[in-house]
Amino acid sequence: MVELDYTKFDGLLPAVVQDWESGDVLMVAFMNEEAFKHTVETGKATYFSRSRNKLWVKGESSGNEQMVKEIRIDCDADTVLLKVVQKGGAACHLGYKSCFFRKVEGETLVVTGEPLFDPDEVYKK
Repeated sequence: MVELDYTKFDGLLPAVVQDWESGDVLMVAFMNEEAFKHTVETGKATYFSRSRNKLWVKGESSGNEQMVKEIRIDCDADTVLLKVVQKGGAACHLGYKSCFFRKVEGETLVVTGEPLFDPDEVYKK
């Protein structure tokens, strides 16, 4: 198994998620050892939800799964880069392609792009 350093962030590793084809950064999440193993075994991006304190497979409630094409590890073995095919087009739980849909202009945030789905409809909040 790949040796990773889970000691720096209380057992978690930052996971940068990048679109396999475009190279766009879609999101940043966290993985514990179990999430990393599940990702490697299934090919589906699996993370550790800090707010829910449990594993979650991306897309389990929205259908917008991330199929992993490549996994890279940084030089300190404490950060993961996942290159994925984003099913459904949207990685962000707010419906946008990327979680990085806001751009800083001066002292304001400007929304770039349009949401691809309505989160109230998808998550039935």
